[in-house]
Order: sequence, then structure tokens, then C-alpha cells
Amino acid sequence: MKVQLLVSEWCAPCRSAEEVWQEIARKKAISFEVLDVGQPEGRAVVARLGVRTVPSTVIDGLLQHLGVPTPGEAMTLVSAASDRADDGDASHYVGLTLTATSAWFIASSVPYLVAAGAALVFGGGIAGDAPWRGAALHAFGLGFAGLFTFGLGEHLLPRFTGSPIRGGKFAWSQFWLAHAGTLMLMAGLTLGLRSAAVAGGALAWLAFALFAWRLAPVLLASRELSPAAFRD
Repeated sequence: MKVQLLVSEWCAPCRSAEEVWQEIARKKAISFEVLDVGQPEGRAVVARLGVRTVPSTVIDGLLQHLGVPTPGEAMTLVSAASDRADDGDASHYVGLTLTATSAWFIASSVPYLVAAGAALVFGGGIAGDAPWRGAALHAFGLGFAGLFTFGLGEHLLPRFTGSPIRGGKFAWSQFWLAHAGTLMLMAGLTLGLRSAAVAGGALAWLAFALFAWRLAPVLLASRELSPAAFRD
């Protein structure tokens, strides 16, 4: 059973509707997709069904509900679907709301920015020669820029392409590899422990490799759109 929720960035109730359907999707074996009516995929459905309001719920190609459904109403609409097994690591469509991993990637990047800025200032700035200068530069490059990119990338790219992304343990493994690698690299550079720095760099590389593996299906997937998808 395929459930498509039509939403728009400016629609406040759409986030409430998404929360309801995300909860249902964790319980029932449905394919849940959030379609922005400003994107080609969303416009294709709107043109085919003549939808004039958001949020709207489309189930197996048919318009089934307008507005924000209650949990009970949503569950009734998909009552024929079987209960979901534990497959939290499967690919999922990204909606308006940040997933837990996206939010944690972005939030946890900020302390690295603070640490990098403070270390560079107290170390004499960019041109300084303090022993922690290399660690500070990696705190900014890997810790801040890397984690921030991970968070935005796993949220925005699936939304722009309309393709699902692998999540669950894959996303969390990437999160912990990135943190462990960055901290180990920083410690190794600061203390002059080459082996620790190399090991940290390897862990950070694994985080980037895992991110690339998660994004590959998103960027390579092709979706067939009808000409109606590109109408104004």
C-alpha cells in the first residue's frame, strides 16, 4: 500500500499531517512518501487528481483525505495493510521535518565550530604555531563542515530528487564514525601520536564512504514524470 502526502513548505498544518503519517508508517507496512507540490513529483499528482488544497493524502493513486487526519482516521485508511516488522534501517522518503539523525548531525557540528574558533584565537590565529593548530583546523573542516554537510545532505538531497535514502543503523553508524574519527584525529595531532591521527582519519573516511553509499541510490535513481509534472 502506497501513501503519498501532498505538502508545501509554507503550509503549517502539513507538518502535523506528516507527524501523524510518520507514526502510522512505523506501525503499518506501507510505503510512505511526502511530496512537495512545488516539486515535479508533487505537481504530477496534483495535475492528475485535481487536488486544490494541502495537506492531502493519496492512497494507491486515489485521493482519500483532505487536511490533517487524526491518528485514528489515518489508521483506518490503511487498516488493510499488515503490521510493520522492525525494518528501521530500510530506505525512507524525507519530508518537511528533520529526522533525528539530520538534527543530531547539525546540532553536534556547532561545538566543533566553537572549539575551532577558540583554539585558533588562543593559538595566534591562522598563522599561529600552537601545537593544537592542526587539530583546530580539522575541528572546523571535519567536525563542523563535515557534520553540517551530512545533516543537510541527507535531508535536502532526497527531498530535491524525490528519492528515498537509507537510514536507521546506517545513518547512526555514519554519525558515530564521524565523531570518533574527528576526535581521534584531533587528539592524535595535538599529542603528536601519529598512529592515533591516522586511525582517526581512517574512521572519518569510513563515515564519508558510508555517506556516499547512502546517497548513491538517491542521486542515481531516475523517476519517470508525465508532461503534466512540469506545467505551471
